[in-house]
Amino acid sequence: MFIGRARELKALNNLYISNKFEFAIIYGRRRVGKTELIKQFIGNKKAIYFMGVESNAKQNLENFSKSIFEFNTGMSVDTVFASFQVALEYAFQIAEKERIILVIDEYPYVAHASKSLPSTLQFLIDKYMDSSKLMLILCGSSVSYMEEHVLAYKAPLYGRRTAQIKLLPFDFEETCRYLSNMSGEDKAMIYGAVGGMPQYLLQINDRLSVEDNIKNTYLNPTSFLYEEPTNLLKQEVREPATYTAIIAAIASGASRLSEIANKVGEDTHVCATYIKNLISLGIIQKETPYGERMTRKTIYSIADNMFRFWYRFVLTHNSVIARGADDLAYKRIEPYFTDYMGKVFEDISMQYLWKLLLSGEAPIEFKSLGRWWGNDPKTKSQTEIDIIGERDKNAAVFAECKWRNEKVDLGTLETLVQRSQLFDYKNTHLFLFAKVGFTKGCIDKAAILGNVSLVSYEDILKAM
Repeated sequence: MFIGRARELKALNNLYISNKFEFAIIYGRRRVGKTELIKQFIGNKKAIYFMGVESNAKQNLENFSKSIFEFNTGMSVDTVFASFQVALEYAFQIAEKERIILVIDEYPYVAHASKSLPSTLQFLIDKYMDSSKLMLILCGSSVSYMEEHVLAYKAPLYGRRTAQIKLLPFDFEETCRYLSNMSGEDKAMIYGAVGGMPQYLLQINDRLSVEDNIKNTYLNPTSFLYEEPTNLLKQEVREPATYTAIIAAIASGASRLSEIANKVGEDTHVCATYIKNLISLGIIQKETPYGERMTRKTIYSIADNMFRFWYRFVLTHNSVIARGADDLAYKRIEPYFTDYMGKVFEDISMQYLWKLLLSGEAPIEFKSLGRWWGNDPKTKSQTEIDIIGERDKNAAVFAECKWRNEKVDLGTLETLVQRSQLFDYKNTHLFLFAKVGFTKGCIDKAAILGNVSLVSYEDILKAM
């Protein structure tokens, strides 16, 4: 079942109907659905589809030649072009008479094996861009390679592309479409456990409970997700053991570079290099208090929900899981699930605020959103704000998010009011996000203040 990606499909179709040479670059993390998007797009169109393999240039040229001849003759033949240049030039030439799509999937594998390929493509694009109706698509899972060797200023192909799509995981709303048979709460918990990666969502049965799904995936030694993080790291990095140690340290609560380095037993400079790579892979994110750039308050957290869940719960209970004791493992995980969901609910609430802004319904049109933490001079203690978004120096929104099974009370609202007053904004709007709702005292106070929106999780679901 193919869901979502309407915006990306529309962009690709707009390129297609131009009926002139187009060059699109599609890239994103493994499992994000790049190949499925391409297959959905080329479905009933004339297209040559070739997927590169992690092999030598000879093997890739043979496979590429086979793809071209199968397209042109409808038969599988053993003929091989003399070189990639000859094969590519043939594709450009046959597209002079009609619209043809040429897809090179997993392009980095092919380019690594054939070092001259980028320059060859540059030469042929410059030669045929005015005469050929070819729509060329290069696709890659190595985000760093695509950004540094295809999109970057110094790359041979720089300036030739007519579009680029960085495919991201589904957001919460798109994820819910896939989990259509689940209750609202279960949708959030599954989103918290596997995130919005299409390949991971395919492992979920939305007719089963959260408990059964987690047992069938993370707590099942034979399942796809059981060793997914370590398998991914082995494909992406040279020293997966050190990367695993760093992610595990962050999952256990270490957030500052010095804390992470101490837990891992490495120098901070060494850890910083590994963390930079994890950030480029979309696994770790660097955070600073909202509005602050160069600061010693920088922290690191796990950006990907699947990695966060796996390192928080699966790695720590691996000995039990490996022995087939999924009931015992889940029994140990369940008491901490609500606390784990706190950060997930902040993310869902932030997505709701963005939707308000884009629909023109935001009370204050903020430019960005983030978290803030720092010192409260009144209480002389550390404090934090779940979400803050500034329009300008005079206006901002503040939000507090509570994923718990009791109604949010007046005290929570009063605390948010106090924290918002740590800043000098003249115009503020406060949001309280709650899993189950609000007490009468909280509702009454919000009405008196007039600049407060009370949003339950049910309200978020209704807005989707």
